[in-house]
Amino acid sequence: MKYIKKECGSFNLHMIQTDKFKTVTMNVIFRNVIKKENITINNFLSDILVYSTHKYRGRVEIKKALQDLYSVGLSSKCYRLGKYYNTEFSLNFLNEKYSESGMFDKSIELLSDVLFNPNVDNDKFDNVSFEIIKENTRKVIESIKENTRKYSLIRLFENIDNDMPYSYHSFGYLDDLEKITEENLYEYYHSFINHSMIDIFIIGNIDFNRCETIIKDKFKFRTLKKEPVDTIIKHNSIRKRAKKVVEEEKIAQSKLAIGCKIGKINDFERNYVLTLYNIILGGGSGSKLFEEVREKYSLCYNIFSSAYKLDSILVISAGIARKNVDKTIKLVKKNIKEMQKGIFDENLIEKSKKKYINSVNEMQEYPNALISAYYAMELLGIDEPDKRKEKIMKVTRDDIIKLAQKINVDTIYLLGGEDNDE
Repeated sequence: MKYIKKECGSFNLHMIQTDKFKTVTMNVIFRNVIKKENITINNFLSDILVYSTHKYRGRVEIKKALQDLYSVGLSSKCYRLGKYYNTEFSLNFLNEKYSESGMFDKSIELLSDVLFNPNVDNDKFDNVSFEIIKENTRKVIESIKENTRKYSLIRLFENIDNDMPYSYHSFGYLDDLEKITEENLYEYYHSFINHSMIDIFIIGNIDFNRCETIIKDKFKFRTLKKEPVDTIIKHNSIRKRAKKVVEEEKIAQSKLAIGCKIGKINDFERNYVLTLYNIILGGGSGSKLFEEVREKYSLCYNIFSSAYKLDSILVISAGIARKNVDKTIKLVKKNIKEMQKGIFDENLIEKSKKKYINSVNEMQEYPNALISAYYAMELLGIDEPDKRKEKIMKVTRDDIIKLAQKINVDTIYLLGGEDNDE
């Protein structure tokens, strides 16, 4: 595998050459400092751009174009990383070795058409596409409460700090949706295409010179280079006593979410020590929380922890019967205290290191996972995959205990279900 980064004026071009895949994957990632009021219109724009173009005026036409290119995959998604909101357009197509000559150029040209030639007339987006995307966006926003686990996490983050980016709804807001028109969406498109920070990734059995030539030709952004901001969110204050919030809902299973703020840590602690701490505490079967709360005392249906590294937050999530709430919270706090005192099996450290290395190895089997890894290098200065495996082996028991001192229970949120435990 060979990686090259080129600065191409308005964007960074990242090329990864490997013969592991029969396909070529290309991702164009737009990055902006997150603004709550722009989330909904940003999501709307990402969906409408891949729905149709000025050349392929409807969904049927663009699907036919994709099919003619040996079933090219085209998609978009929006997601937050710390203080940034990213919009990613992804193209996946067969290497010409398995299709026919000219498909490489034609496939990339289609993605260029999506970004630079939207379905617009008279300075406004096509009404048919607009209304379809608007209704789809509305359904997504209105349905979020149906996913009780996701909803409980949203409410947890809002209660930790409603002013911080991690509390923003990445799926959007109905009030903001109603303000979007065909005209102001096109105005936003111009701002988006001309002012975002841009990274283009392409991975596959590719020729670097050919890729650079065609991408420079087809993707002529006018964006000026911007100075990046520190994307990591740090906490100005830590609660001495945890805040507890209970929200009643008619659901069969209560959802418990415990948010812990992480104090000041360095890059090694954030990228490696915190990773092992999380695996040991609640990273699936065999973890402390799984073995004690679920297996030993049977207090929950499931329990696990997740490290939100860029937000400096650790979250413990559990599906429980309502009667077991207090016992579960008590046991979770007990296990957090035990981590601070070094009360955990030495074997868990070695098992967690192996689990991490296996995940890094597995990541290298998927093009998009590799792109995410190299994007993390660009955005956060994280090590390349092979270096990560070396670094994780250097984490010691003392490192984990030291980090554990910086984990502080901040907010406990319960989405209370019915008494279904009889």
